[in-house]
Amino acid sequence: MKLCWGSMMKLRVLVLIAAILLLPACQRISVFSGTATPEPTPTPAFDPAKFGGAEIDITYCSPEGLLQKLDLYYPPSGGPWPALFYVHGGSWMEGDKAEGEGWRGMNASGYLVASVNYRMAAEGKFPVMIEDLKCALRFLKAHSAEYNLDPNRIAAIGASAGGHLVSLLGTADESAGWDEGEYADQSSQVQAVVSMSGVYDFTVKVPSGIGTPIFYAFGALAGKASPEMLAASPVTHIDPDDPPFLILHGTSDGVLPVEQAEIMHARLTEAGVSSTLVIVENGDHGLQALSGKETSPSPEEINQIIFDFLETNLK
Repeated sequence: MKLCWGSMMKLRVLVLIAAILLLPACQRISVFSGTATPEPTPTPAFDPAKFGGAEIDITYCSPEGLLQKLDLYYPPSGGPWPALFYVHGGSWMEGDKAEGEGWRGMNASGYLVASVNYRMAAEGKFPVMIEDLKCALRFLKAHSAEYNLDPNRIAAIGASAGGHLVSLLGTADESAGWDEGEYADQSSQVQAVVSMSGVYDFTVKVPSGIGTPIFYAFGALAGKASPEMLAASPVTHIDPDDPPFLILHGTSDGVLPVEQAEIMHARLTEAGVSSTLVIVENGDHGLQALSGKETSPSPEEINQIIFDFLETNLK
């Protein structure tokens, strides 16, 4: 398999995301030279003109001077809203937050959608990706009033490399050492995780096609219990306080075997964490049917499973 598998996967996953649209609906202190008591700068309030709109290219953090940006898509009314924190895939070295617009249909059901860019492997080896995503979560919580979101109701959603990263958001707490940077007074914890076609245990041998991207992004070979592969594996960080997980994986995934999902589900369950595993018969890496076959559950059923999981855990 060529190095560009991430782009192919992204196009397939977007088909699933598009189907989902059919579902129903720091505080600064002023500096004074005298003895007067400084007053805090008021927290910006949500502007109702944003209802139903979008904000693109919001800078959330600037690690090593590199501006990292996210997009926000607003529901038409209400709030504070639960938020979908979308992390794109692309083998940790390509992809873009623009594909998050595919989740915009969830606005009608009262979900704020945040789609996030993060540093790719060409800009730094892991853990720069997860450091950026955690900073993005802290940024959103620090600006929750301005964006009309509920900081205690955030679900992280992603597929493939994005599935791996959102799973780390659900399992790796501050002890992992990845909460460096701005907004240190905020938590990067999420309340639910939806992971599709992800990798969860890098110490297990993976197909050769994904081996090169893994080595490029993490600086180590998968299939060995090296310090790099252990640290990058979501299973390493599981504890009983983790949020509920929904894990989806296809039996015909040619990039990552379904065994990865089964390992993650088993480890979460053993730790007492709520985990729902959905095995998609005949599903490929994008959970789509192979030629001449149908998936079980169907795309419509998969959409409903995801929607019900979010409704149960965020509302």
